[in-house]
Amino acid sequence: MASKAQTKAKATPAKPRRMGDASHETWGRILDATEAVMLAEGYAAVSSRRIAKQAGVTAAAVHFYFGTLEDLFVALVRRRGERERERYRSALDSDQPLHALWKVTNDRAGAQLLTELQALANHRKVLRAELVKWAEEFRQIEQDALAKVQRQWKLDGKSIEPIALVTLAAYLSRSLVVEEALGVTVGVAETRALIERTIESLEPS
Repeated sequence: MASKAQTKAKATPAKPRRMGDASHETWGRILDATEAVMLAEGYAAVSSRRIAKQAGVTAAAVHFYFGTLEDLFVALVRRRGERERERYRSALDSDQPLHALWKVTNDRAGAQLLTELQALANHRKVLRAELVKWAEEFRQIEQDALAKVQRQWKLDGKSIEPIALVTLAAYLSRSLVVEEALGVTVGVAETRALIERTIESLEPS
């Protein structure tokens, strides 16, 4: 038979753990440190102690602001997504969206970080769901921007679906950036030149 103390404990819901304010400078510093560690050493190197050392705070502070490492990774994805959202919108709203998007997605740090997060997401379902949510939001931004101008491109006299072309350009740019970061050189410059010539033929400067 349960004691009165046990019965009271079951009846009283646990209080939500107090979290650090996302507007605080330390919150951003911890996320900056996490990005730096992931870019330099990979996601496997991320730990509360390693991040604390990089950020110049205590391990307790990391847990105070983010609770768990999973919370930290999710916050990292959300901050990155919010920052990239406006860059995408600006690029796709320009007179030359292919040129602009190619420039935006040729971001070495961004591509490397996304690769690390995708690898980590294979082991963390919550993070995978967050990445999928942002990927779909960016795809919707692309569709809305292109539909607004009803843009059509033709290659060898045949129409190309705008969303397919924009998606292909984004994927190729990130893949090339990642290979370059690894030190791959064979075929990279030639592929980049081919893509840029194709973009120029579709969107003359």
